[in-house]
Amino acid sequence: MEKPQSASHAKLVALLKQRSVELGSFTLASGRQSSYYIDARRTTMSASGQRLIGDLGLSRMRQKDWDAQVVGGMTLGADPVAYAIARASSTMPPEIDAFTVRKEPKGHGKGQQIEGCFRPGSRVVVVEDVVTTGGSALKAIEAVTAAGGKIVGVLAVVDREEGGRAAVEQAGYDMLTLVSLSQLGITTAGG
Repeated sequence: MEKPQSASHAKLVALLKQRSVELGSFTLASGRQSSYYIDARRTTMSASGQRLIGDLGLSRMRQKDWDAQVVGGMTLGADPVAYAIARASSTMPPEIDAFTVRKEPKGHGKGQQIEGCFRPGSRVVVVEDVVTTGGSALKAIEAVTAAGGKIVGVLAVVDREEGGRAAVEQAGYDMLTLVSLSQLGITTAGG
């Protein structure tokens, strides 16, 4: 198992283990079967998770020199991650705003697929709660680039280590994750 990078990182790993990791038989969004499930929303929507993810996510983005104006991704998983990073930036300027990508464009009003603080030309970090195959991140990237956004990177809270990072990087985007599957103490044998 990899060693945690900081006290905050260790706290996030512990919180994910406590709140988000479940063992059993599960069908993932990708259609794959798994012997474990990571319901990151139980962490990303908690007060402690919001603080840790916001601070760690913002810090890692700045270490990578990702000069983002907005963060966001596919609703629902990406929403609390984006909001946590935006909130953290309010106390550690420059501020970064948040947006969300709907699964389909809205059928009324302006008919938008992207809601929130996104504007064409914005420098964007696409966020995810859990990356498995990379499909959700790539769908968000497609919507953002179609709307005129410039992707500077992709950030995921948890990497299931099942090819998602490789798919995102193969598509030409830099990616970082806050916690890997091995840091959660989960092996992929049978999962």
